[in-house]
Amino acid sequence: METKKSKLLNTRDLIAYFLVAGTGAAVQIIAGGFFREYMSYYASVSLGYIVSFIVGFVLTKLFAFDAKSSGQTRREMVKFGMVAVLSFFITLGGSSLALYVFNVIHPEPLFYEFPLSFLPEKARNINVKEFGGLLVGMGLSFTSNYIMHKTFTFKSTGFYDRIKDYLKGIPE
Repeated sequence: METKKSKLLNTRDLIAYFLVAGTGAAVQIIAGGFFREYMSYYASVSLGYIVSFIVGFVLTKLFAFDAKSSGQTRREMVKFGMVAVLSFFITLGGSSLALYVFNVIHPEPLFYEFPLSFLPEKARNINVKEFGGLLVGMGLSFTSNYIMHKTFTFKSTGFYDRIKDYLKGIPE
């Protein structure tokens, strides 16, 4: 009989991961928004992702999958990094494709100004199509990350040990 912890859609893990990923998403949106003031859309999405990666590993390990006392931090960090690289391309590709579609559907610029007078003018104006594209990419990434972290990163699969053994055989 399968235990509750091994189920892919364990409600407790899914809620914990959603909260952790939500925090990471907020970090990514804030960092990416900051970087967007100084660089291209693609560069700002990329740098926002990198900043949120660091926050994401710590929070995911501590809160999402009961891995805080696993004794496998190095192994999990390597696997988390592998998932993050794939996820990066999912985020960037998904957001780029969504932005392209949004631009085809509505070619004119589309901005929304938040009515918060205490914010500087630049911070109040949001490019709706770019933000929407980012949300699509992040949503695709969230889904793939949950599945990969649950079934690969924070689960002993033997993959890390096989890589370590292989690397031991390579002459220095």
